[in-house]
Parts: sequence; C-alpha cells; structure tokens
Amino acid sequence: MLKLILIRHGETQGNKLKRYIGKRTDEPLCPEAGNMLAQLAYPEVQAVYASPMIRCTQTAGILFPGKKLNIIDELAECDFGEFENKNYQELDGNEHYQSWIDSGGLLPFPGGESREEFKRRNVTGFQKAVNGCLRNGISLAALVVHGGTIMAVLSSLTGGEYFDFQVKNGEGYETVLEWIQGRWKITSLTKIGCE
Repeated sequence: MLKLILIRHGETQGNKLKRYIGKRTDEPLCPEAGNMLAQLAYPEVQAVYASPMIRCTQTAGILFPGKKLNIIDELAECDFGEFENKNYQELDGNEHYQSWIDSGGLLPFPGGESREEFKRRNVTGFQKAVNGCLRNGISLAALVVHGGTIMAVLSSLTGGEYFDFQVKNGEGYETVLEWIQGRWKITSLTKIGCE
C-alpha cells in the first residue's frame, strides 16, 4: 500500500486575476499565500515530489520545510497556448476561445496541449513519483503540483470526470494506492486541506 498526498500550490497573482497560468508562466506565490499555507496541517511525509514551477517549489518549502524536493518535469501545469496568462474577460470575443468553451474544454489549446496530451504527461510524472517511492521504500509522500495536474491524474486513474477533482489553492487529495491485478489502483480518495 502506498499513500500519496496531492496538493495544489498556493495562490499566485495570476490565480487572483483568474488567469490561465500554465507551464509558460513561472510566477511566484503572492506574499499572503505563505501565511495561508503555514496554517495548513498536512501529515509528515517521507518524500516530497514537485512540479518544477516556482509556485510549487515555494509551496513545498513552506508545507514541508527541510525536506528534499524531487522535481518531476512531467508534473508541470498544462500548456495553455495562446490563452496563457489571460482570463476569460480578456479572451471574450476570441473565436478560438469560444470554440474551446463550446467544446467543453475538449479541443486542444491553440498553440498548446490537448487535454489528452496533458493527462498522459501528468500520469507519466505521477508514475515516476510512484516508482521513486517504491525504489526508496517510501509509503507516504506528497506531490506539490497544480490544480490541472490533480484533475488530470485523478480523472485518469479513477475514470472520473476531469472537473470533479477541482481544488482551491493549498487543497488536495489523499490517495491510497494498492497493487491489484497487475496495476496500481486508487482504493481510497479523500479531499484534504479544506477550510
């Protein structure tokens, strides 16, 4: 049995402005995000894995001070292409944006990733974290990642709907994985870090 805690990074200025902040925008946490994160009580973990983006590495440092960070590039947020660092108001009237909205978010981001490409990349990163845990005898680890990464990984592993796994900044899910019939399956999923 392996327990992994998936945590969304703290709030950034782009998050406050409801912008699409993906893997092209490497912005830090807002000054007040550190205080909010310091109030959260996550369990003591044996290992910490993180997206390479500064908002995730800063969050990991606040939540798990002194722990070595294992960076996994494939855990980075989606490439939002031409929507990057813009919000819905700024994209109002953009025909590509309207087409993407009309598709329920299933069309690829113009100049960026499709949801399926993003999910495959994130699941590869998640598997690297699982393999690292197994290789090092770790039974409890944290993954400090992005909201999109959490939705991509959990919807892929559970067969659930992508947007069912949305979380706010600093929130996440505790997952219990068990090796069943030749593959890892999530046998328990609990939302954590909620206000």
